[in-house]
Amino acid sequence: MADQEHYSRTETTGARLDRNFGELLQELRVAQTGVQIIFAFLLSVPFQQRFTILTDGQRGIYIFTLVAAALSVILFTAPAAMHRVLFREGVKDFIVRYTSILLSVGLGTLGVTVLGGVVLVLDVLVGPAVAFSTGAALAAVALALWLGIPFWRRSMTPPGKTDRDVLPD
Repeated sequence: MADQEHYSRTETTGARLDRNFGELLQELRVAQTGVQIIFAFLLSVPFQQRFTILTDGQRGIYIFTLVAAALSVILFTAPAAMHRVLFREGVKDFIVRYTSILLSVGLGTLGVTVLGGVVLVLDVLVGPAVAFSTGAALAAVALALWLGIPFWRRSMTPPGKTDRDVLPD
């Protein structure tokens, strides 16, 4: 039946690697912009007059968040550096696999950065109880959207099958 056909690609290994790398780069562009803005903000915070009134706990949150942001920037820019060093070396499969790992870890550090920033600001504005409960709620939402739903969906489809094979119309 025409409407039951599988979605499939007929592409060479090289074309698949090029497509996969292009898709990873698009994902990196989305994440990288956000982390650069947050990192720039965090770098400017200590130079603000009110920074001196932070408690030791708030400074700890700030430092942890700043380090997570720096790590995110490093993880999200590493694929470009790696590609530059390995350009035309015939190791695109390695670059694609490694970039995928860097992006996954970078998304984790970006999540920590976002949550740390929110907790810090809310702690300063309204206190630690609201800050940490809001941070926990946001962490739960991020985990559900970033991991829970994708892993649930992955578990619904056996290896080598597609949605069309297992889901009703």
